[in-house]
Amino acid sequence: MPPVRLAVIADIHGNADALRAVLADARAQGAERVLVNGDVVNRGPDSVEALSLLLSRDDVTFTLGNHDDLVRLWHGRSDTLPGDWFTDPFWGATDWTATELSRAGLLEVPADWPMTRTLEAPGLPSVLVAHGTPADYRESLSERTDPRRVAELAGGAGVLVGSHIHRPAQVERGGVLVLNTGAAGTPMDGDPRTQYLLLTATPGGWVPELRRVPYDRSGVLRRFETSGLLSTGVSAEIFRDEVLTARSLYTPYWVWTEQGGLPRDAATWAAFRQGVEG
Repeated sequence: MPPVRLAVIADIHGNADALRAVLADARAQGAERVLVNGDVVNRGPDSVEALSLLLSRDDVTFTLGNHDDLVRLWHGRSDTLPGDWFTDPFWGATDWTATELSRAGLLEVPADWPMTRTLEAPGLPSVLVAHGTPADYRESLSERTDPRRVAELAGGAGVLVGSHIHRPAQVERGGVLVLNTGAAGTPMDGDPRTQYLLLTATPGGWVPELRRVPYDRSGVLRRFETSGLLSTGVSAEIFRDEVLTARSLYTPYWVWTEQGGLPRDAATWAAFRQGVEG
């Protein structure tokens, strides 16, 4: 059997510079296909550019991520989202991204993306790929996932691949190889290099490699300002700082304000950052 090598990338989050770095490295490593495992858009300033770049290629397939879905639901004022979000300035960055994608005619592209993809190679166990898990694109998959849950999710597949948590992972649970791609555009484990999974089918089995690729972040950080995204408010500032620090800030800030019954605004964000840095 000739080697079959593909790149699985995810959580690009509107960072075109990180995406180009991953695609260049994947090509240099001999990847024949690219599977984009969700969250191409939102958070960063380059959602239109990143999605357009991927759609221009004939070697790319997609699964649906929660942010790909969110911007569509947001733009359509879906009743599946809390109604008060639509009048809350905190959601300015999401509104900006949805508007940009709509103007470019790209907003509805992810509507056809499946929740999962299954990869097959002769004589090898199947590989089941989903942004979060096959059950929910917001469910985490990592070395912390209970082995019983891994078995439920795998459903007979020998390899289970997720993304969403913005850090890479590799572990075997009950005969199932569990992999997480990490994040291409917004790593959150303290290492700013872009992350992705290189997966090779060989006669001896599936061989994973969790790769990290350095790139220049100055361009995307500058575009937060020049694109107009940063002027939309607090959430855009948080997203910018996550790229800058390679740390998760949005989720802990959300939990902190929720627990304290606090508004999500510039004052509480400044207080939260002071606590994190202090």
